[in-house]
Amino acid sequence: MRTILIIDDNPGVCEALSLLFSLHDIHALTASSPEAGLELLGREPVSLVVADMNFTADTTAGAEGAALFHAIRARNPDLPVILLTAWTDLATAVELVKAGAADYLAKPWDDAKLLATVENLLELAEAAREATTRRTERNRRREQLAARFDLCGFIYAADVTERVVTMACQIARANAPVLITGPNGAGKERIAQIVHANSAVKAAPFVAVNCGALPNDLVEAELFGAEAGAYTGSTRAREGRFEQADGGTLFLDEIGNLPLAGQIKLLRVLETGDYQRLGSNRVRKARVRVLSATNADLTQMIRDGRFREDLYYRLNVVELNLPPLAERMDDVDPLAEAFLRDSGVLLSPGARDLLHQHSWPGNVRELKNVLERARLLCQHAVIQPADLGLNVVARPVSRSLDDPSREAVLAALARAGGMVSRAAQSLGLSRQALYRRMERFGIAGDKLDSR
Repeated sequence: MRTILIIDDNPGVCEALSLLFSLHDIHALTASSPEAGLELLGREPVSLVVADMNFTADTTAGAEGAALFHAIRARNPDLPVILLTAWTDLATAVELVKAGAADYLAKPWDDAKLLATVENLLELAEAAREATTRRTERNRRREQLAARFDLCGFIYAADVTERVVTMACQIARANAPVLITGPNGAGKERIAQIVHANSAVKAAPFVAVNCGALPNDLVEAELFGAEAGAYTGSTRAREGRFEQADGGTLFLDEIGNLPLAGQIKLLRVLETGDYQRLGSNRVRKARVRVLSATNADLTQMIRDGRFREDLYYRLNVVELNLPPLAERMDDVDPLAEAFLRDSGVLLSPGARDLLHQHSWPGNVRELKNVLERARLLCQHAVIQPADLGLNVVARPVSRSLDDPSREAVLAALARAGGMVSRAAQSLGLSRQALYRRMERFGIAGDKLDSR
């Protein structure tokens, strides 16, 4: 049951408001003085306060209401407060609204307007509580995971990223090959490092190879090594990456760029554990755990004849898919804070909002570069939106044909005069469903008419 605290010295006002709210499934607590209201607030869970501004006879200045408001804010900074009075100087109420009061309504009040204000504030407060609960629970899970596993300093907050990290930790001690998929710049190598750091060979080398950077004619030498004179310009023997990673982990990044000849050689090693240096007949044993990663659609490459199907199944015993940053936007804030840590530079609220509006085609790598540039350009150690240099492109939102667009939600809210419950009804949604869409589309509480 949603609960409102009414603080007013007029019993008739308390009774009328209690009845009005009860008709709309809102439980009301009442107090006849600021002292009684604060005492009740200290022991009862309350979602919103409706407070008079004058309590002593023959007072109209609103000083008592102002003092009560500030006392409430000091104890509960996020608790919405509606000011209600017949006599207060309007300037006093306006100043309190500027100080954080949710609204100011005059007596006698309009029931519909008051209910619209209350409903919107309760819904926003409920959503904020749910978000806080989710954040607290997510932090708790991360702390528990970090107590059991080495997360290698990986920064995340999104649920989808948490699932990938958790799975990487869970499969780390198995010796099975792992294929990490996702776009460039998303953090695939960091996931591979987590797998290695929690494996049975964590004390052994972790060797990363970018297969896309290997020259086609030197792939075999790079991976398996070469004897002196094995190819033009080779004057001495060289170790391959398999030898360098002996007893540890070999991470093959952008495996889709490996040419077919190299794929055949790699498949043989994975199947038999045997390999030879280029120019040598000596068979060596590979004692290596192979992790690989790609931003390509390997199944399509198989259909096109550009990637071996047997190698794909050898590499893909376990698949970890790390989505693009645009699909895990909860990661943006903690990543931004980590990139700016120790720099003495802060993000302005406008800059933070802009980061959430950008589609991040370059993923985490792009975010890091944008913030590094902004840090160098900003004035007074505060990054403003203009410092980011972003031409914001709205993120595509996956939705069904009957799922309302951002424009439809805004139009419904406007037609309903800002009353979320009425707008939700017109869209065929529940209030909670409409609020989730408002959150998704970046429609904040200040878009609502709460007067």
